[in-house]
Amino acid sequence: MSNETLEIPEARARLPSSKALRTLGDFYARQIGNHTLITNDWGHHASLEPKQFEDFVHGRLKTGDALWHELKNKGFIKGQQDFKALAELFKSHNAYLWRGPSLHIMVLTLRCNLKCVYCHSSVVGADQKEFDMSLETARKTVDFIFSGPAKSFTIEFQGGEPLLNWPVLKFIVEYARRKAPITGKKVILTMVSNFSLMDDEKLDFLVWNGVSLCTSLDGPASIHDRNRIYLGGNSHQSVSHWLKAVVDRKNRAGALMTTTRLSLKHPREIVDEYRRMGQTQIFLRPLHYLGFAKRCWETIGYTDVEYMSFYREAMDYIISLNKEGHVFHEAASAMLLSKIIKHADPGYVDLRSPCGATLGQVSYNYNGEIYTCDEGRMVAADGDKLFKIGHIDKDSFNDIVDHPTTKACCTASDTEGQPLCQSCTYKPYCGICPVLNYATQNTIWGQMPTNSYCYLFMHMFDYLFERLAQPESRRVLESWVGIKNSSVQPACLGEMKV
Repeated sequence: MSNETLEIPEARARLPSSKALRTLGDFYARQIGNHTLITNDWGHHASLEPKQFEDFVHGRLKTGDALWHELKNKGFIKGQQDFKALAELFKSHNAYLWRGPSLHIMVLTLRCNLKCVYCHSSVVGADQKEFDMSLETARKTVDFIFSGPAKSFTIEFQGGEPLLNWPVLKFIVEYARRKAPITGKKVILTMVSNFSLMDDEKLDFLVWNGVSLCTSLDGPASIHDRNRIYLGGNSHQSVSHWLKAVVDRKNRAGALMTTTRLSLKHPREIVDEYRRMGQTQIFLRPLHYLGFAKRCWETIGYTDVEYMSFYREAMDYIISLNKEGHVFHEAASAMLLSKIIKHADPGYVDLRSPCGATLGQVSYNYNGEIYTCDEGRMVAADGDKLFKIGHIDKDSFNDIVDHPTTKACCTASDTEGQPLCQSCTYKPYCGICPVLNYATQNTIWGQMPTNSYCYLFMHMFDYLFERLAQPESRRVLESWVGIKNSSVQPACLGEMKV
């Protein structure tokens, strides 16, 4: 046997013989602790001990053994693959490509009454009503959304603070509810709000019309109120009151948190605050280099390494709570686990290949401008309308799908076209965000060796596969993908800002 080595991403083995190569299906490999993780394009994975990996690579697995059967059923053994079943699995992973966008974000106003230190939306003052969506633009936008091919979709109300444009929000809810049965389509309505302008009358209307609600909760008051400054009152107190009121009315209500430098030393306290609020999940979100956050990064930002330390400590604590019998999970990890364990698309448009730009989500600005995604609209708020793909007054649904920017985003976010992504062990579960690439690296293609988005997801996958290799932790993580009726709607989870 030759002493040459075969280079496999993060794993090494002696060069297999030509006979052995004829038994190997295509796979990717990465060293995770003392095991080697192998994956394939069908979305299957297996964790192999050192000798098992050597036997696999050199074709020494005994036909009929348990490991041979596992790898055969998962498509890792050439000549033993059930291509019909594997093709159906691959098709289900990518079914969203044929459905049309399922998430439509309507920005009802750029006005906001909070001054969040990390605001990604580049909002304006609460008195600048010229930045409100008009009733006519709202009607045209809803008609445009219903003209798309999707039979079921979500309309998400964003801002600014959408409650500042209550008449238009109320009109859209009523108009969409009337239009749905006429067109034979199912519409899910959800609103992202800071809750500061909520009152019983508004809440009763939203609950009666089945509008799911989502807010921001960055942790205890000592963190939340410093991140989300409300000059008209106490931001944390308002969120606490109305979050409880929504839950008491048995309506869907969830909260999202954004991690700032202030958060890094308090992962347990943040998790405990969510539990105190009656939440059964938390969505740990890193800060993105967009909007106001970009301008004050030196004050509130941090390194990718620092964020991953925060994430790991929070996750270890959450898993320990589960082992003690408490029902609580981390939403971003649950979405990744859904891909890994259930082979299911959780509807997280930021982590698809190609990404969700126009194909999975569309963002509609207050003035009728249409963008590939809400992050693309945020880039436009800084003066660069690269990701604008149309306008409600003059473009059709086919126009925005056929737009050159849509095509460029699809091409740039296809992991098969990225030099490092195409050979990455996590390619079957991952995706690329052209907007964040553009905002941080000045190119929609991105440069993965120095890409923050890539680094964070690479290490999140590492953490999850480490824990999946531990029997007790694996039982906890497997339970998360079976959780139904999550308190946060998929539409909220698909967005990286509130």
